[in-house]
Amino acid sequence: MPRPFEAVRITDRVWWVGAIDWSLRDFHGYSTPKGTTYNAYLVVGEYPILIDTVKAPFRDEMLARIASVVDPQNVRVVVSHHAEMDHSGCLPEVIELVRPERVLASRMGDKNLHEQFHGLCKVEVVKDAETVKLGGLSFTFLETPMLHWPDSMVSYLAEEKLVFSQDGFGMHLAGTRMFADECDRSVLEREARKYYANILLPYSGLVTKLLERVEGLRIPIELIAPDHGPVWRGSDTATIMGWWHRWAEQRPENRAVIVYDTMWQSTALMARAIADGLRAGGTEPSMVPLCCSSRADAMTELLCAGALLVGTPTINNGMFPTIADFLTYARGLKPKHLVGAAFGSYGWSGEGTTQVEEYLTQLGVELLGPALKLRFVPDEAGLIRCRELGRQVAERLLVGSQHA
Repeated sequence: MPRPFEAVRITDRVWWVGAIDWSLRDFHGYSTPKGTTYNAYLVVGEYPILIDTVKAPFRDEMLARIASVVDPQNVRVVVSHHAEMDHSGCLPEVIELVRPERVLASRMGDKNLHEQFHGLCKVEVVKDAETVKLGGLSFTFLETPMLHWPDSMVSYLAEEKLVFSQDGFGMHLAGTRMFADECDRSVLEREARKYYANILLPYSGLVTKLLERVEGLRIPIELIAPDHGPVWRGSDTATIMGWWHRWAEQRPENRAVIVYDTMWQSTALMARAIADGLRAGGTEPSMVPLCCSSRADAMTELLCAGALLVGTPTINNGMFPTIADFLTYARGLKPKHLVGAAFGSYGWSGEGTTQVEEYLTQLGVELLGPALKLRFVPDEAGLIRCRELGRQVAERLLVGSQHA
């Protein structure tokens, strides 16, 4: 009998039974113009095992996919790698329907699930590095705290050489192509980069330690199945781990990001002159006008950049609202190894650029001189100063790259 939704085979024993959210456009302040997937997986050994669930509104879609392989009521074990609601939102309803014999989570996962879902059934805690036999198959669980919640963990299915990586190595990308090698590589790198920059960046030190730990375990990995985006297989597993390793290092590239907004185009004109100076000095400028770009776009450009220049007009004795929003957001994500400067046009007070300087200092940005402030519409001499600022930043980045 035809079903509205069907599972997708990942391996002989593993099926994708998640949901595709084509309409998601914002994920707690992170713009997601390409939607997302909520990945859940069904492992069929001696009995069925459900790996994670989906966001609450997509419960029936997930259950229909499970039903295309096995009767959902035959699921004996549910594993919760991460308690965030996009992966656990329908967990209580699934437990009530399926009545599994065991629900597994990390110690913090147990705590978080019970604080989110009052009256939830007993959860069995698995320890870090513990191997558990489920359905005749070997699952090894590794705690990954703060990647990106305190409860986060991953598991390794030895028989399939497969890592269920929860939010690790994922991206917000809706699509029907289940494997990364079926997708456009440039889109994959862009969306994976955006995901890392806007979610994992402040935990980069922990990412490096996790990658080193996995390497030290010397376990063969042929597939990585994240909770968002496509599954990585074959040589692509090394590709995504290599990307994460590079992004975690945040080694500065010879690239400068200019984030700005403008009222009457004067600050925008300054930004263009700075970009011209950067280009002339041998540095690639990335322009991010916040009038038509999101804070998430700005952070994506900033990942591994060498410099950040922020331009604002002054309004009501302060910086422009979009600039304040971006800088507050960036402060939480903690980018590193940046040089930079503040700039902007003003009419009669000019406090905006001073406030930007304060934020940049809090971000740990090495300021290359005082803010560049020009009154009203920049004249030729003012634009030459802007161009020279760009050249100064380029020279600083080139010197830094020579000593790296």
